[in-house]
Amino acid sequence: MATSVGSDLFTLGSLLLLGLLVLLLLRHFLPLRSNPAYILLPIFLAIFLPVSIILLLPIDLASSLRTEDEATRGVWLPGPVVLAAWRITYWLTFALTWFILPLLGEYIDSGYRTPKDRFVYSLRSNGRYQLIVLTCGVGGLIYVFLQNGFRGTSVKALVMATRLRRIQSQAPGVNEKLIGSINALENLESQLTQLRRRKNAISRDHQEWIEEISDGSHLPEARLVSSTPRESDAALPTVITDRYLAEFARQLNRARHKRLRFIDTWDCLLEDAVHTQAILDASTSKRLDFGNKAPHSPFFARLRILTPHTRYLLHYHILPNLRIFLCAILSLASICIVWSELVKYIAPQLSIIRFTIVSHTRDSDGKVHFAGQIMASLWMCYMITAALASFSEIKVWGNRALVKRNTYGESATWYAGQVAKLTVPLAYNFLTFLPPDVHRETTFYGFLGQLINLTPLGKGFDFFFPVFILVPVCATLFNLYGRVKGFWRFDIVDDEDEGDATAFNGGWREGRELIERELNGPSRLGLAQRTNAIPPPPPPATDRYRDAPPGNNNARPTPSSHNPPPPNRTTAEQQTSRLAAATAAAEEADENFFQGFAHR
Repeated sequence: MATSVGSDLFTLGSLLLLGLLVLLLLRHFLPLRSNPAYILLPIFLAIFLPVSIILLLPIDLASSLRTEDEATRGVWLPGPVVLAAWRITYWLTFALTWFILPLLGEYIDSGYRTPKDRFVYSLRSNGRYQLIVLTCGVGGLIYVFLQNGFRGTSVKALVMATRLRRIQSQAPGVNEKLIGSINALENLESQLTQLRRRKNAISRDHQEWIEEISDGSHLPEARLVSSTPRESDAALPTVITDRYLAEFARQLNRARHKRLRFIDTWDCLLEDAVHTQAILDASTSKRLDFGNKAPHSPFFARLRILTPHTRYLLHYHILPNLRIFLCAILSLASICIVWSELVKYIAPQLSIIRFTIVSHTRDSDGKVHFAGQIMASLWMCYMITAALASFSEIKVWGNRALVKRNTYGESATWYAGQVAKLTVPLAYNFLTFLPPDVHRETTFYGFLGQLINLTPLGKGFDFFFPVFILVPVCATLFNLYGRVKGFWRFDIVDDEDEGDATAFNGGWREGRELIERELNGPSRLGLAQRTNAIPPPPPPATDRYRDAPPGNNNARPTPSSHNPPPPNRTTAEQQTSRLAAATAAAEEADENFFQGFAHR
């Protein structure tokens, strides 16, 4: 009798490795020490469960084989173990996406002081959304019962120059939003100063609450005590209530993380601009030196193993060609997935994914062996990686974003919930690439897949719905979004990466001036005390940032928080006021019914 001891050890080791990789991914976006376990554990599980199907689905394919030959069977587990793994994955994903993560996100974003008040606010905020979902679910359940009866189962130089121009075209938009976020935060913290000064009509509990809010302020203590109120600050209410302080704390937390988000974006943009210009200028001397790295840079970034000439060869020749090669390979993989999706019902013998997974030897009888398991893992790994990578690029409603080491807890729970929702659809859709006599023998199909095909609507849904992937693909290839935006004179999404020359009062030229002002002269942002600032580059690297030939040897001075305003201060103030007004409107707490539903 065949034993699965070797497969058990391999599966356990692979799961531990996947868990370590997910933990490193969490560490990249969230500070592990400052976030409590009740935030980290659900987010970890929400990411680990979709990633685990890279391993679980190929094991399920091999475990369904009725053979005693371990050499051809590959990595397999007993049927009850696979069934238990799918049940744990499904029900944990269900609980995380519909209950735990939505409640946890509102709990973090509530702004209240006590856990009880936070939990009550979270229940009240999610109650309306969950009621709508439950109503829709009951309607679908009634349809299933009417259809099937009441049964239990019914439920290079040119490329580098173009990249530099693209970076410069992004600078005005990022700079404008950074200024707006800083000013909005300063206005809120000025209101915080007024609250600290106010002694009348404030209870002792509220005073302690205000002091706790002040502990997270980025303003120095001297400014919190001695700063004068601004004319633009909103007047404080006569009586300070719990609801007002909770709303104020919520807005202040969002403003702090929004400031950190755009500071990180601006710093990355500056660093990319300096490095790209340095690579361009190194084409004459054949020597490349980025200067000394900051102390907070990663360990591998601070290593100086390569010589200036080998660094030039790496960044000017090897890495660009490697990116082009990987782009071609991944584009080919995407084309294969789309093609397999289109022909899996019309002409399944032409499916590329099916051809690379299912064995075609005479004695294999169209089954999946160890080589097919490896190919299935590679295909699933690419699909899940592409899905995870897209979450850092897509524009979402509600000012959510992933920020390196400073992601807001509510944003982290929302992104984790969206990732967890991909577990079952990805697994089922991937199985439909394979022949029916293969995927219908799997434990996953017996547990969940057959329930999807329970009704005529479910049978047709898997056929026509994935074809809709061609809509965004064709729209992107033929620039449909840009044509619609130009015809109707409005933006479909707030695309910061558009690179339009008329988008931000001068396009890349204005962006080049802003970058040069930040690198080579006094900055109007006053970011000298920011913790994520890029290190000042050495004179050679700074001198090379220009479009003209070498000749300017100005080094970059340290930015100061008391710099004189630029000549076009009036325009900047107008832009800042417009952005602050839009931000205040977008983050309005009293949402109407449809806004609240879209937010959830």
